[in-house]
Amino acid sequence: MELIVEGAGAKAIVMIHGWPDTHRLWDRQVEALKGRYRCVRFTLPGFEPSAPKRAYPFVQLMEMLGQVVAPGEKVTLLLHDWGCLLGYQFAMRHPERVERVIGVDIGDAGSRQHLAEIGASGKLKIIAYQLWLALAWGLGADWMARSMARALGVPADPGSVRAQMGYLYAMRWFGVAGGLKGLRLFKPHCPMLFLYGERKPVMFHSHAWAQSVRSRAFATGHWIMTQRPDEFNAAVLAWLAETEKRG
Repeated sequence: MELIVEGAGAKAIVMIHGWPDTHRLWDRQVEALKGRYRCVRFTLPGFEPSAPKRAYPFVQLMEMLGQVVAPGEKVTLLLHDWGCLLGYQFAMRHPERVERVIGVDIGDAGSRQHLAEIGASGKLKIIAYQLWLALAWGLGADWMARSMARALGVPADPGSVRAQMGYLYAMRWFGVAGGLKGLRLFKPHCPMLFLYGERKPVMFHSHAWAQSVRSRAFATGHWIMTQRPDEFNAAVLAWLAETEKRG
């Protein structure tokens, strides 16, 4: 895994993407933040263009993040999609290494409150697209992953989307590589900003979650950072400055 570090600030912001992106998801954010912060990003294992079909056990993914966030360092996590799940779980396991969390579009997904709010229709939508991507991984069918990317309005080049990127869905639904059992609902121990898009088929958080942390809604879909980059960056910078004053 190659780390890309830009900026020379004393404090680091570690950026973790999700499906079906790479470190390039954060290009506009790095440009906005690198004047004040050290921006650290990478492409999740298995998401590289030439990556072989493989699922990475959850424990291994946590160990990888432990190498990115060195002991003794406190960072801000900037997270999206599966990056939220990974970052939230890391923050709960290593609270001494995480100073602040910025979660994008994924909150308490899967909690009782969230499932009750989205109802049967929302549950079916989530099951449908996630099982499709899990099956695409199992079959090695890039066309399946790309068709779903187009259906969901993924901003990345459809040609860059590969079935291999869906291994986390296969871990969740098929128990591949030990699965994703035993994960805990994230309860922030530090200042948190939650940014979410309102224009998408289903929400990935409950109203209670949004009210429990500092939150802001955008008139976008799932990829706020590329659909409204200037507004997104302004919100992030303002919150970072506010929390630093309080600290």
